[in-house]
Amino acid sequence: MKVLAVLRDVDRVLTQQAATRIPTTVGKVLSVVEEAAESTKLWCGAALVMAAVGGSRGRAAAAMGVTAMSLAQLVSNGLGKQLTNRPRPPKQWFPHEEVEDRPDSSSFPSGHTAAAVAFTAAVAPVWPAAGAVCALPAAMVALERVQSGAHYPSDVAAGAVIGLTGAELVRRAARRVCCADGAEWQATRAVVQFSQPVVR
Repeated sequence: MKVLAVLRDVDRVLTQQAATRIPTTVGKVLSVVEEAAESTKLWCGAALVMAAVGGSRGRAAAAMGVTAMSLAQLVSNGLGKQLTNRPRPPKQWFPHEEVEDRPDSSSFPSGHTAAAVAFTAAVAPVWPAAGAVCALPAAMVALERVQSGAHYPSDVAAGAVIGLTGAELVRRAARRVCCADGAEWQATRAVVQFSQPVVR
């Protein structure tokens, strides 16, 4: 119980600091990025760009990112929020009007963060440069969710864990498929070579 009490105190302090210490201009930039990421628009748009300009690597990165993002969204919004009923942070902690525009669903976990982290973490191993570009808006989305009053830091942390886990599961699944395809190709090639007549 003491551990939970400490966690609640840390959540409260960090949330209030984010609400009051982040400059208004920075908050507006965070809001613009978050709005772009609403309903995964930003990440789907990034996937389209990667697939269009990145060749086979871009298409692979886009597919990995979208798959991981979809899995993270399913776990966070379809499961996590249904199993928990955590109220959003108190509105009186926030001096800005953005707090009035937050959803009524459970605060735990942060679906925005889960999607952002899952997409970025799945893209990065396939196309590191694209992953690095996505990392900045992903971090901004996570910060905005606390600054705007939509989530506690622990909600965001849980969303990040879900996103990282989703990306890892998708990477492992893709690796198994690739290994299976590679083994099948090697076996087929061996059969073809063995069946070919020897030309001397």
